[in-house]
Amino acid sequence: MIGRMPSTRLDLAFEQLKIYYEARGLQLNTAFMQNLELLTPEGKPNYAAYLLADENGVSIQVAKYADATRVELIENRDYGRCSLVKALKGVLERMDVENTIYTRIGYPLREEREMIHGRAMREAVINAIVHNDYSNGACPKFEFFSDRLEITSAGGLPYGVTRDDFFNGYSSPRNKEIMRVFRDLEMVEQLGSGVPRILERYGREVFEIRPNFLRVIFRYEGAEESSPKSSPDMPGSGLAERLVERLAGRLVESQRTILLLVSKNPAVSKREMAETIGISTTAIDKNIDKLKKMGVLKRVGPDKGGSWEVLDK
Repeated sequence: MIGRMPSTRLDLAFEQLKIYYEARGLQLNTAFMQNLELLTPEGKPNYAAYLLADENGVSIQVAKYADATRVELIENRDYGRCSLVKALKGVLERMDVENTIYTRIGYPLREEREMIHGRAMREAVINAIVHNDYSNGACPKFEFFSDRLEITSAGGLPYGVTRDDFFNGYSSPRNKEIMRVFRDLEMVEQLGSGVPRILERYGREVFEIRPNFLRVIFRYEGAEESSPKSSPDMPGSGLAERLVERLAGRLVESQRTILLLVSKNPAVSKREMAETIGISTTAIDKNIDKLKKMGVLKRVGPDKGGSWEVLDK
């Protein structure tokens, strides 16, 4: 459908897409728009081209609420308005940051597990972005609540696909042009593999299928009976989450995300922080300086080969 819809803009650039292809050892030649079916039958850029271009008006948001309702929104980040490939990568990185590991203390062992099964969550995110019905202007959305994650895509099931077809992995891509690009970049493995992988861990009840949308609801595993992971041999683990909560009124969103990122990966680079958050490395430096002055973050070792440490305040 989006292959026949004209782009709302004609001045499209694809530098981001070219970089992603080059990273896979592939080249986009001068005829790439025709080869990737990014032109309408009349030879104009289609809506798939618009979605894959460096700049577009498509908003893809990750929201976070204070409790189990949508009454109090505490964070809302837009990863869209860029190539759909870059948007997907940004959302996946944010999902990893939010998917806190919880620990159940027991004797003699300690059990560690994610709030949401990582592989299942990744498949649901990819499916929502690849198969969303963009034809009416609707966009996929990702919402974190205190007890669950909801991933919603527009469009319901594709025409001719039954519920049994869907759960058995029968694939009828709504956006075959987008699917083609994501397969080239190895961001999806094979048609129809996403839903069976989710069902390996969760039952059919996590899916809410309606005529106009499809929603996946992941309840957090062990959130009520567990506590954030913290141990003497991991000084930053769990501390960042407590600091973010304690200093909520003094930290901006990018500073909260930096603390969570370095807690998850002390060796994370400034460039990786910038790509995840969607700001410049100069802005990262300013936020890090602020966190250092607050006494909650310090650098251990040299800029190259060193690591970050979250400090109790």
